[in-house]
Amino acid sequence: MPSTMSTVEDLLVEQIRDLYDAEKQLVRALPKMAKAANSEELRQAIEDHLEETTNQVSRLEQAFEQLDKPAKSKSCKAMKGLIDEGGEAIEEDAEVPINDLALIAAAQRVEHYEISAYGTARAMAEHLGEDQVASLLEETEVEEKAADLKLTEIAMSLMQDAKSRGGEAEAGEDVHRQASKKPATGPKAQQARAQRS
Repeated sequence: MPSTMSTVEDLLVEQIRDLYDAEKQLVRALPKMAKAANSEELRQAIEDHLEETTNQVSRLEQAFEQLDKPAKSKSCKAMKGLIDEGGEAIEEDAEVPINDLALIAAAQRVEHYEISAYGTARAMAEHLGEDQVASLLEETEVEEKAADLKLTEIAMSLMQDAKSRGGEAEAGEDVHRQASKKPATGPKAQQARAQRS
């Protein structure tokens, strides 16, 4: 039977237990993602984030200590689902760099979940005056945002490379698409054209 939560501190501890499980699941999942990456830059980013994730687990253990609570996990079903989706991306039969872009999409879902979860827990810790706990959580939140940004940069680079390699075919498709488009004729389109002239 689930424990009864009656205070913000109880809720904070539950949130940290959920994050603790999520991070430990990631420590197991990230090596598989790194191995599946074709891009050396993506592989390195995932390996670097694995090291950060290991440190994040330790940071959560420090937060438990600060709250005088045992470091124990609460099953994070959301992370399990996100990791399962990442596993599907690994198993997809996709061309290079589409396979890496699928990995990045899965990894960014994880990052966005973590950014949200850490931000929420940090706000609770700040509300409770648990400044050291808030600082530990914020440090991880900042790392998660940086990891997300790095993944975006890698994805943009991979998409640009793909476009460059297939440039002639894609350019021909773009010209065909543009030629087949008819100009909008509705009242809003006419009004927009009138404003531009």
